[in-house]
Amino acid sequence: MENWITEFMSEFGYIGVLLLIMLENIFPPIPSEVILTFGGFMTTYSNMTVVGVIIAATIGSVVGAMILYSIGLIIDVRRLEKIVDRWGKYLRLTRKDIHRADAWFDKYGPWTVFFCRLIPLIRSLISIPAGMSNMNFPLFILLTTLGSLLWNGILVMVGVSVGENWQSIVTYMDVFSNIVYILIGLSGLLVIFWYIRFRRKRA
Repeated sequence: MENWITEFMSEFGYIGVLLLIMLENIFPPIPSEVILTFGGFMTTYSNMTVVGVIIAATIGSVVGAMILYSIGLIIDVRRLEKIVDRWGKYLRLTRKDIHRADAWFDKYGPWTVFFCRLIPLIRSLISIPAGMSNMNFPLFILLTTLGSLLWNGILVMVGVSVGENWQSIVTYMDVFSNIVYILIGLSGLLVIFWYIRFRRKRA
């Protein structure tokens, strides 16, 4: 995949960066680390500029986030209530649980959207619960833009600074991403454990 990404970017320039980052937001397994660090490296030997790459990447991030936000709007709270009404007894979920989660996102969602843009995998998926909670769309776009701009800017500048050694940064980012995935998995297990225990106590 890495070779395909670099070849695509070399051929299509800014448009390639924009499209790849947009796809990366929709399909997280595409590594933004490769796209952005290589994009930074490209500015050292081509007509592409650092500002241009960052802008193209940020536009791609926002467009991808808007698509996932729209998916979240489709899977809204009402649809979830219908699912819970039908399958809740098997999932041990109630409408009250959904409303609690929705209220939590209404309270902390804006900051969550911003900071999650700096975390691999979650930075893409956070757009779905934002849509599900009907988060204020202009605010969603603003915080997505700011968070994505920070993430994109850092990795592009890293690519510029290391030049031909940009692949070494990708290796380090892979390690970082794997650590994050492990922590996410452990957190998920802890949440499930806590939830089961809480439900048993209530029963």
